[in-house]
Amino acid sequence: MCGIAGIVSHSPVNQELYEALTVLQHRGQDAAGIVTYEGGRFYLRKDRGLVRDVFHAEHMLNLPGTMGIGHVRYPTAGCTSSAEAQPFYVNSPYGITLGHNGNLTNSEILKQELFLQDQRHINTDSDSEVLLNIFAHELQSLGKLRLDVSDVFDAVAAVHRRCRGAYAVVAMITGFGVLGFRDPYGIRPAVIGRRDTGQGIEYMIASESVALDVLGFELLRDIQPGEAVFIEKDGTFHSRMCASNDIHAPCIFEFVYFARPDSIMDDISVYKSRLRMGEKLAQKIRRLRPDHDIDVVIPIPDTSRTTALELANQLGVLYREGFIKNRYIGRTFIMPGQQQRQKSVRRKLNPIDLEFKDKNVLLVDDSIVRGTTSKQIIHMAREAGAKKVYFASASPPVRYPYVYGIDMPAAHELIAHDRTEEEVQSLLGADWLIYQDLDDLIAAVKQGNPTIQHFETSCFSGQYITGDISPQYLQHLSRCRSDEAQQNHQAKATIIDLHNSV
Repeated sequence: MCGIAGIVSHSPVNQELYEALTVLQHRGQDAAGIVTYEGGRFYLRKDRGLVRDVFHAEHMLNLPGTMGIGHVRYPTAGCTSSAEAQPFYVNSPYGITLGHNGNLTNSEILKQELFLQDQRHINTDSDSEVLLNIFAHELQSLGKLRLDVSDVFDAVAAVHRRCRGAYAVVAMITGFGVLGFRDPYGIRPAVIGRRDTGQGIEYMIASESVALDVLGFELLRDIQPGEAVFIEKDGTFHSRMCASNDIHAPCIFEFVYFARPDSIMDDISVYKSRLRMGEKLAQKIRRLRPDHDIDVVIPIPDTSRTTALELANQLGVLYREGFIKNRYIGRTFIMPGQQQRQKSVRRKLNPIDLEFKDKNVLLVDDSIVRGTTSKQIIHMAREAGAKKVYFASASPPVRYPYVYGIDMPAAHELIAHDRTEEEVQSLLGADWLIYQDLDDLIAAVKQGNPTIQHFETSCFSGQYITGDISPQYLQHLSRCRSDEAQQNHQAKATIIDLHNSV
């Protein structure tokens, strides 16, 4: 998962892109980058690390210009080399820089096409570089010295014809403007903002509306599936539908876990959708155990708080904060290596014993992926004195690999894969395990925008919306995402970074 941002303004954009990336930091903590444009040149700063660590005062001074794009990244294929940091750049044609959120499911085929047919060189393992070169080749094939907006949209249409998978893209063309587009299914989010500063209309593209909010942009709308928008450097706005698709299927896991609760995506409030998830879970608990003995509901911070609060309200039981979070520890399910994840949980959460002692506790989390964290948290609750520990997941069992830009583990590393809920309950050590039903999850999110008829739910259902995912592809993905593969990638990345620093 990654975060993208692009701004066309009448004043310098470096600081505003920095601020946008800080509020999108939850979408990627591995690397960050900003590119700005001024006087016929791009100015780039990118590196591994958090936004605050990548950009210092001297870097900001070297990012002049009134238009630019930014990116925060975490790896979707295990590699954490600084060479993978975005945005990427190609000088031919025109000079193009691009940042991407998602995953191309046919990237290996595209790499061969780029080498054999398009005669372009790919220098990293990133499918974002593949997408950039596809776009660049389609522009170059026009053979024009000067571009117009229709040329840009034609090139995007060609990208849609060649690329498969999920992608939300922000790009910038030297001296021309900023481009944003989404895949034909709209799996990954992208929104457009607008503001009038008195100097003229300014526009912004971002993964989530919260990035617009902090900079004073009004949420105009979402970029539609298959649509491209282009903002010229003088602020002139253009849009065109570049691919047709009858199925709009945003990723439902965005609403469960990744997006900030104060964001609105696809006209759906993330906060309200999570409230409804809590309501649906409460209904299920009352249906299955009308005489439940739950004394207190405790969320696993932070994502599950909204769901847990509404769940407690609906059940009429106490809601309490039972865990204190160390905010300087990253998300554990994307950390390479099982041993590292196990160590991090204790460093990340500390229980408040008095909220657990002699109580029947219902712990609420947004999801259960590997189960490593959940199992340790349940054990911590027992150590803190809980009589019984129940565990509720705001989402259904995660049984299948995710292929559209979230680096979930290989299938055999998912605790619910090929297991019943009773078996998962036993492995976790819970007295009772309650999963959200998929139909209830869909209903909770869909209520915010009834016009959306489909959601991308493959990690729960095993049904891949793009229809191009084969067993062979999943096997390849499993090899890339295993803990062993991630550890090998990490070792190689360390060697590369050490070499680059010499």
